[in-house]
Amino acid sequence: MNAGQICQRTVVTIDASDDLVTAARLMREKHIGYLVVVESSVRDQALKPIGVLTDRDIVVTVVARGADPRSLRVGDVMTRNPVTVMREDSIADALEQMKRIGVRRLPVVGDCGVLAGIVSLDDVLTRMAADMESAAGAIKRERAVEGALRP
Repeated sequence: MNAGQICQRTVVTIDASDDLVTAARLMREKHIGYLVVVESSVRDQALKPIGVLTDRDIVVTVVARGADPRSLRVGDVMTRNPVTVMREDSIADALEQMKRIGVRRLPVVGDCGVLAGIVSLDDVLTRMAADMESAAGAIKRERAVEGALRP
């Protein structure tokens, strides 16, 4: 299993030049707390992540400091050069990167750094829970088969 197989492929993106209020509204409308800031290539229409912006970034960097969000752009607050994982990277590699930098989400990229999705700790835990359910089902089934074969 790799990051590309479990990532969310629908990614909400924003441009670094967009104003911060627009970013906050987008987060509210989409019920998310994480935007991937992208640079688009006009030639091939590929989106490449150049930053990330979280609701926490807005609160800690702007609101808590008393700054005027209307005067700021996404590029003023975003985390630049985000750590990413490749589609083919293992889930263990993605988790290690999350642990190393202390985040719950990472952009997933494919060839030439093109945005392919987002992998989150929630995605990993959901997959692990499904795997654990399968393992528990195998144990339960084994008991049932054993009981039927050897009453």
